[in-house]
Amino acid sequence: MALTHITLRDFVIVHELELDLSQGFSVLTGETGAGKSILIDALQLALGARAESSVVREGANRCEVCAEFEPTPPIQAWLEEAGFDAVAQLLLRRTVDTAGKSRAWINGSPATATQLRELGERLLDIHGQHAWQSLTRPDAVRGLLDAYAGTDIRPLKAAWQVWRQAQQTLADASQAQSTLVNERERLAWQIGELEKLNPQVGEWQDLSSQHSRLANAQALIDGANQGTLLLEGGDNDSEGGALRQLSRAIQALQSLGQFEPEFNALADVLTSAQAQAEDVAHSLHSYLRKTDLDPGHLAQLDERMGLWLSLARRYKKTPDELPVALQSWRQELAQLDAAADLDSLRKAEQAAQTACMQEAKAISRQRQKAAKPLAQAVSNAMQQLGMQGGRFEVQLQTLDVPAQHGLEEVSFLVAGHEGSTPRPVGKVASGGELSRIALAIAVTTSELGEAGTLIFDEVDSGVGGAVAETVGRLMKQLGVHRQVLAVTHLPQVAACADHHLLVSKAAAKGQVSSQVRAVNGEERVSEIARMLGGEKLSPTTLAHAREMLGDAPLKPAGRKATQN
Repeated sequence: MALTHITLRDFVIVHELELDLSQGFSVLTGETGAGKSILIDALQLALGARAESSVVREGANRCEVCAEFEPTPPIQAWLEEAGFDAVAQLLLRRTVDTAGKSRAWINGSPATATQLRELGERLLDIHGQHAWQSLTRPDAVRGLLDAYAGTDIRPLKAAWQVWRQAQQTLADASQAQSTLVNERERLAWQIGELEKLNPQVGEWQDLSSQHSRLANAQALIDGANQGTLLLEGGDNDSEGGALRQLSRAIQALQSLGQFEPEFNALADVLTSAQAQAEDVAHSLHSYLRKTDLDPGHLAQLDERMGLWLSLARRYKKTPDELPVALQSWRQELAQLDAAADLDSLRKAEQAAQTACMQEAKAISRQRQKAAKPLAQAVSNAMQQLGMQGGRFEVQLQTLDVPAQHGLEEVSFLVAGHEGSTPRPVGKVASGGELSRIALAIAVTTSELGEAGTLIFDEVDSGVGGAVAETVGRLMKQLGVHRQVLAVTHLPQVAACADHHLLVSKAAAKGQVSSQVRAVNGEERVSEIARMLGGEKLSPTTLAHAREMLGDAPLKPAGRKATQN
């Protein structure tokens, strides 16, 4: 997996840039202020860094950054799980406008900055020139040791949270015993009252409907009788009801249908109306047969609905809410019964503590086992970086109270030279030593993560001479197995690279724009010579540059970068 292509549009001082990147060790060089770190900033933006309007080039409405990677099977699995297309190439795209509003896409689908950051941790590992500062943070130091030991502290964090919750539950229950008794009695009384009624969900609506029908039964019966009378007519009604009148009208129209065809259609309409009216009359007769006043049932409904309303007023609920209230009080009572069982809570807390301590002790053993090998590996790297006799130590200090990250705090101690006493990293005086220590740790731990691309942003600051050449060789060695991209000002480092990218500034249409292009042959010799001796290239510096490059021949370059 590697970064294969990056595209910038209106980013800081870059108008337009397309750059292809290759495997192995690549360096970016250029004069101070040319924008060597702009590519790193753009990559960080594409991978979820905070978006600010200041990254938009002056005069433009928005900037755009695209980064293309070759995904590995784990990355493709992450994409599928997150709902993105797992295609052959992974494309990340992000835009920022002048108002600071940001939008992001992964393989063409909208994504959040959080998703970009989570994916970015799997794609890139960036070491900055102030990387040593993170070595003073306990969480960062602990993370490095755990990564070296292959330790996963997530099960410990989960067990610690369960233990903390069990402790809190036990403490709350112990403190509130008297209150719990009173609360339990109150709930039990309320539940007893409602259980006498035994309200069911939907019952109140059914009671109301039945009561309404019975209370108005006489009016309903009278209405049904009146309806049938008007439809069918009475015994003394010479004209008959509506049904008889409809029948006569149908016969009149049908008798004239042979002279006016339209009358036949009208007769059909009346025939349909007659059929519907007969259905209504039939339904009214059926209703009258099964309906009576039933004053006894009405009294029963009055009594039950009165109890509903009385309990609803007492507990300040609507009648519809009583079944839900009963269920809720039963659940609360069950929770109080569980909270009042201190013996069970103590056993649960002790079990949670035991599980947490088992996880913590296992992690402690892993850290103790890995501490010396890590210290030795970093110490060896320090010797290569010109700190002969220097010593690196990993200190594990037992905590008084277990924490969610374990039973100890981790710190890094350093002795800059032979005979000196190891001290915390943050108290090492020399800036050059700090940079070299950070670089030693970066080189030692760079192969731990799954990220296929390592970026070193001027981590060689403060070193020079033979040490600088060692830094270059170490990065070249890393580039055998992983893609390495380094921003450097040291010619010794640049000369060791497999690929050389030159960053420069140029003025166009009254604006300064940063450009990046691959250099080979004499162009690369000139750039190495500039890094050695400044703007004016002398035969001596050119010869020195050719000599340095002769010791580290350049591999065939990747595709040519294009920019505007």
